[in-house]
Amino acid sequence: MHPDAAASTRQHYEDLDPDEVWELETATLARDDIVAFAEQYDPQPFHVDEDAARESMFGGLIASGLHTYCVCNRLATEAFFQRVAFLCGRGLSEFYWHRPVRPGDTLSGWVELGEMRVSESDPERGYVDVEITGVNQRDEVVISWTAHALVARRPR
Repeated sequence: MHPDAAASTRQHYEDLDPDEVWELETATLARDDIVAFAEQYDPQPFHVDEDAARESMFGGLIASGLHTYCVCNRLATEAFFQRVAFLCGRGLSEFYWHRPVRPGDTLSGWVELGEMRVSESDPERGYVDVEITGVNQRDEVVISWTAHALVARRPR
């Protein structure tokens, strides 16, 4: 859903079900995309040079963790953040890379909700801890983090 979609079609704070799970679509990381991202943002040898990567502790080329985050964040945005009355992010915590992502890996995952509370200073907003988990095609967790979000409450 495009961010400019009518606010009435989005879930507000009160509409969020803490037991709901939002499934992510998939994205496959190609070798050339991994290298291009890393050359620009994280030029470690094990991200950009196949020979050096083979000699590294990873035994081959791997995606930058930042690339993995960006791809999974995009999937989470499409599955969750654009479907709710999301106002802004307040930070990240519990951020972990669990295993490397390699060329040809297909990422997916899910979004779950953690703690939720109404803002004391502005009761028209709620704080929501959004727990995001990214997995590869073998259902191995590759990344996880908690995004601390500010979500609008339903207009009164």
